Amino acid sequence: MAEKRDYYELLGVSKDAGKPEIDKAYRRLAIKYHPDSNRNDENAVEQFKEISEAYEVLNDPDKRARYDQYGHAGLGGGAPQFNDVEDIFEAFGDMFGGSVFGDMFGGGRGGRRKRVRRGGDVRCDVTLTLEEAASGVRKEVKFRRRVACTGCDGSGAAKGSEPQPCVACGGVGQVIQSAGILRVQTSCPHCGGAGKVIRDPCQTCRGQGLEERRVSLDVDIPGGVDDGMRVRITGEGEASPDGGPPGDAYCFVKVIEHALFQRDGANLILQLPIGYSQAVLGAELDVPTLDGRESLTIQKGTRSGEVYRLRGRGMPDPRGGRRGDLLVQTFIEVPKKVNEKQEKLLRQLAELDEEHVMPERKSFLEKIKTFFEPEESDA
Repeated sequence: MAEKRDYYELLGVSKDAGKPEIDKAYRRLAIKYHPDSNRNDENAVEQFKEISEAYEVLNDPDKRARYDQYGHAGLGGGAPQFNDVEDIFEAFGDMFGGSVFGDMFGGGRGGRRKRVRRGGDVRCDVTLTLEEAASGVRKEVKFRRRVACTGCDGSGAAKGSEPQPCVACGGVGQVIQSAGILRVQTSCPHCGGAGKVIRDPCQTCRGQGLEERRVSLDVDIPGGVDDGMRVRITGEGEASPDGGPPGDAYCFVKVIEHALFQRDGANLILQLPIGYSQAVLGAELDVPTLDGRESLTIQKGTRSGEVYRLRGRGMPDPRGGRRGDLLVQTFIEVPKKVNEKQEKLLRQLAELDEEHVMPERKSFLEKIKTFFEPEESDA
């Protein structure tokens, strides 16, 4: 499989480009790579799909943030997939006032046909502990979505009546206007793109054909998800207003702060307090991990801030990669109060320290002496 190109490079914009600049770049490239304008170029459709994929990501703030941080790998299952140019029209037709090219999206290939709109996407939220995020969990989520109205079976018309085809567009929901060499397909202004007119609307949904319901779903959250990621639940979004496929539900993950561990990507960080004697003499300590206790050998002469790595004790990769590590960072805890016996022993130790100065301390003392010597000579 060929390596994906950088999305910013594809659209010819900088990484700090704003939405208007990205929109403008995509419009320009859409015209450049339109297959009907490149009939002798067999790669025109693939190029059009490629720039549309780049635009789909950079136009979405959430996807763009994940792409900026992790590249293509950060999109996971949320990477866009366009099977044909009709999919692109469904995604971005509105930014052109309908379609960029009438021929391309049904204006010249078999005649116009009514667009079936996909239902809207919905958002739900789930809160996890770090342990749940690590192992994966099945969670119940609750949210509201619009479904087909029970009062009119989704037609939008009151019982005993039916929607009538729009006379302005012939029931297809779109009209085509010529603009030079381009044919621009736009939503019918008379029916708003629905292709039908409701003269006697349903009182339950007021002619919308949809009503809001509260739903509850069990969602499988994969192990390794991080705070801010989202899980796609296919087909659990809102119903289509005209018989098309339903939208999707996106479950946004929030991972609550842990009492012991801090997360850094796939790695976990544990701040481990040790005593002065343990740092000097070394020690064998039990440290907590997400899998239970594990023995850790503290080497003699360990300094504050030194890091020990326990491989494979971090977070799993939600895409099936290698598990991260647990980074145990030591810090020497100095007591604020000591008892009489401890004080006596520490004073004895201090006297020994004066007799046997450590190399680095000795070097530091010599530097201090050199630093102050010029002042003493001036005096």
